Amino acid sequence: MNKYKNINKKIIIIVIIGILAIIFYLINTKNEASLEVTNLNEISEMNENNTNDVNVLEKQEEKNEIIVHITGAVKQEGVYKLEENSRITDVVNLAGGLREDADMGKINLAEILEDGMKINIPSVNDKLEDKTENTADASISQKTNVSQNVNTSQDASTSQSASKSKKININTASIEELDTLPGIGEATAKKIIEYRKKNGKFSKIEDIKEVSGIGDSKFEKIKEYIKV
Repeated sequence: MNKYKNINKKIIIIVIIGILAIIFYLINTKNEASLEVTNLNEISEMNENNTNDVNVLEKQEEKNEIIVHITGAVKQEGVYKLEENSRITDVVNLAGGLREDADMGKINLAEILEDGMKINIPSVNDKLEDKTENTADASISQKTNVSQNVNTSQDASTSQSASKSKKININTASIEELDTLPGIGEATAKKIIEYRKKNGKFSKIEDIKEVSGIGDSKFEKIKEYIKV
């Protein structure tokens, strides 16, 4: 009898140990599953945060970009994209730098750019062309004055009034027609045609000052003889 009792006790102990082992295994499995779910939730939140951060950065980059148009005495005229608060020197560098004939005295390289701005870099050759054309005009004027008398002066005045009434359309005029304007030589007439081809028609006569070589003084000479 004692022998059977000892065997029954051992069996009961083994069964209890087995039950405890099963309970311990189930508890560990439940904890691991809960930990995995927590980790997955944390990873998901991190991914969402990273996505939001990327979207914010992309929006900031788009917001902080500007586009400007540079022409004139640079190596590569064109439209360029820059960061906000960039300066003229930055877009000049993107355009390959200044040409040797750039008129540095008329450029403020430190000026801050704005979106949609157009920058025209003047050339020293513009000054030379202006001087040549003005000298030619002065020479013609002197010859005319020497040969004219009182009657021919009146005729010239009448002719000038007639020419003002028949203004030249700067959107359709040929090089020969533009060449007849005071202070506008063949070289400047070609620049007007080139500007018109590249940028479209002038919306008002003041826009002709955007053409390289035509400043305020020259515009005052021709404004009575042109139209759009």
